[in-house]
Amino acid sequence: MARPVIALLTDFGLRDHYAGTMKGVALGICPDATLVDISHEIPVHDVVAGALELTASYRYFPAGTVFLVVVDPGVGSARRGIAGETAEYRFVAPDNGVLSVVFDETPPKRVVELTERRYARATVSRTFEGRDRFAPAAAWLAKGVELSALGRPAGPLHHLELPHAKVGSDEIVGEVLRVDRFGNLITNIDRRTFERLAGPELDIRIGDHRVSKVVSTYADAPAGEVCALFGSTDHLEIAANGTSAATALGLGRGAPVHIARPA
Repeated sequence: MARPVIALLTDFGLRDHYAGTMKGVALGICPDATLVDISHEIPVHDVVAGALELTASYRYFPAGTVFLVVVDPGVGSARRGIAGETAEYRFVAPDNGVLSVVFDETPPKRVVELTERRYARATVSRTFEGRDRFAPAAAWLAKGVELSALGRPAGPLHHLELPHAKVGSDEIVGEVLRVDRFGNLITNIDRRTFERLAGPELDIRIGDHRVSKVVSTYADAPAGEVCALFGSTDHLEIAANGTSAATALGLGRGAPVHIARPA
């Protein structure tokens, strides 16, 4: 890349100074960096949501991007800070599972613990390690420092076990993993899994609600009607044209989804 890219994903929101301060620290170390905000609106301390948003976005960035991920309910505790690299990308985050899904998809070549103090700020706050430990590490990587310089090999990492869809001969049982800001209920059933059962008369239910049809895009359903479709991550979504399916159905993450061939 002509200019290094650092992509930020946090639960800091935009009201306070936290996200902007991390950017300032990063630019002080690597002034040539291009800083990209994936999101700062991850629900507070929701590591699962952070892991899913990172997974939905990382592959669309140019090779060499450094991802700075700070969703950290354990800030200041004994949990470690880590940096890892895959064939194309590098990641800096707390060792709390927020990188689990990405590393399941793209196993890292190496992961180190952030133990080398020269690549952190001189004083590390126990309540703002994003500023003092993680942002400097990401910036030094963007500046060209080798991953191995940041610290010793990390060894086993904390891993999130996310629910997977269960597939039988005549049914698929899954659940909602995340709800986007439009109220679309995004499930853990991907297109390939769905197509194992696909047919013209499938019975699709979310909670106690029967979904009448699978469409190609939101506008294919009448206004306000709940429907199913495959969204941008190629996972089955329960949506409502022009409104929030989550609000209309009173459902959220964890809601059960059942797909079956009619009896």
